[in-house]
Amino acid sequence: MADAPVDSVVSVPVAVVGAGPAGLMLAHLLGRAGIETVAVDTRTRHEIETTQRAGILEADVAHDLVGTGVSDRILRDGHEHEGIEVRSAGRPYRIDFKQLVGASTWLYPQTDVFVDLADARARDGGTVHFGIRDTEVLDVATDAPRVRYTAPDGTRHEIRARYVVGADGSRSMCRDLVPEDRRVRYGTEYPFAWFGILAEAPTSAPELVYAHSAHGFALISQRTEAVQRMYFQCAPDESADAWSDDRIWETLQARVAGEDGFRLMEGPITEKTVLRFRSFVQEPMRWGSLLLAGDAAHTVPPTGARGLNLALHDVKVLAEVLPRALGGAGEAVLEEYEPRALRRVWRAQHFSYWMTRLLHTAPGASSFDLRRQLGELDNVVGTRAGRAYLAEQYTGWPTRDQAH
Repeated sequence: MADAPVDSVVSVPVAVVGAGPAGLMLAHLLGRAGIETVAVDTRTRHEIETTQRAGILEADVAHDLVGTGVSDRILRDGHEHEGIEVRSAGRPYRIDFKQLVGASTWLYPQTDVFVDLADARARDGGTVHFGIRDTEVLDVATDAPRVRYTAPDGTRHEIRARYVVGADGSRSMCRDLVPEDRRVRYGTEYPFAWFGILAEAPTSAPELVYAHSAHGFALISQRTEAVQRMYFQCAPDESADAWSDDRIWETLQARVAGEDGFRLMEGPITEKTVLRFRSFVQEPMRWGSLLLAGDAAHTVPPTGARGLNLALHDVKVLAEVLPRALGGAGEAVLEEYEPRALRRVWRAQHFSYWMTRLLHTAPGASSFDLRRQLGELDNVVGTRAGRAYLAEQYTGWPTRDQAH
């Protein structure tokens, strides 16, 4: 189909494959620099904005949403969190981000980030095509790559660009365009998953609660004042349909119970999902005129809340180097992108892996493994250095620290 007739051809400096938060943020930032883009996505806007996802944003990311003119809604509907609670052996320990490292995070769902960005692109006259199919990305080894797709009405279209950015998520087709003998894929699968729920209930705690107990791991998060998101460790092959609401609440309550009498506020459960996760990185993140960003290049387990933040950092770097490459500095300037992005990616991979292993119980763990894990947790929550390390890693690393 690469040379089949099409109904329209447009030319832009940058084509973006994937119109989730990463792709739309890149289009927004490039638009502010006067660079036209076309973004495409196989999902409809309705599909993306009704797929509920939690979201913990670094302060830098929250600042960028407001400061670059996307929206200030996060200041009204988001919640700034100055710490988290870690519960170990039934005892609560607060990790005070502000006190330890002078930083904070924002609870603001990824779905809301997407809505803000999609609205901003529409407001600014940006071109985004949702619900397309039969996407082809062609000629990425040349300086004239093309993207072909079929619109919802069945017409066929072509985008001609100088650069293509693959921001098409963890099931990326763009990553496969890097030749097999020229790419390296790093990854590990985890022997457990998260059982996630949405519940119509009041908030149980003012900040996120990470619980490690003899009964297993649990994470208590929030969606809104009236809807809560919670998770607990389960087997990767667990069936969500096999769990009754009563059984779910009994499991969650057991995992957060402690000497302080803490209990969750319960209510009707409106969604049940089993979330499998893995760690993954593909190198290189650039091949010819193709650049990969976000989950297309790397994924992390959700324990450390790094995934969306990493994706938005990737495009922030891209939004710095692409205008220079297009403006006369030449494509050599793009060599800055990968090392700057990967430094943060591998830091985040380590932290997400470490925090996941710290809080979850591995199947078949020996009594020594379990006691050693408790010793590590005690080192983290029971010492200032341990709490400061967790706070620094969890709140991320300012972009200015990653410039070189």
